[in-house]
Amino acid sequence: MIKVFHNPRCSKSRAALQYLEDKNQKFEIYKYLDEKISENQIKDILAKTGLKPIDLVRTNEDIWKENYKGKDLTDEQIISAIVENPKLLERPIVINGDRAVVARPTEKIDEILD
Repeated sequence: MIKVFHNPRCSKSRAALQYLEDKNQKFEIYKYLDEKISENQIKDILAKTGLKPIDLVRTNEDIWKENYKGKDLTDEQIISAIVENPKLLERPIVINGDRAVVARPTEKIDEILD
């Protein structure tokens, strides 16, 4: 089943849910800000997207600018920053089996649909 890492306050995240509904796709919602996100979940997303940890970071967030921007961070440190501050996670992330995308633009979801 498709899993969406969702932030209800994000218009792009809501658009991803609507896109999946419009395509008659069943999915489950993971509200990562409420339920938290683990290091293993992030590593799983990285493996399925082929992205680097920095690619999953919302670098315009104040938390990033105030605490991490301009520092020479390892991948592990970036992952830890996301775990400690889930708001930093780029969204929405849509996972389907062994594939995943950051759904920006929303049409990127098509890359992982069967």
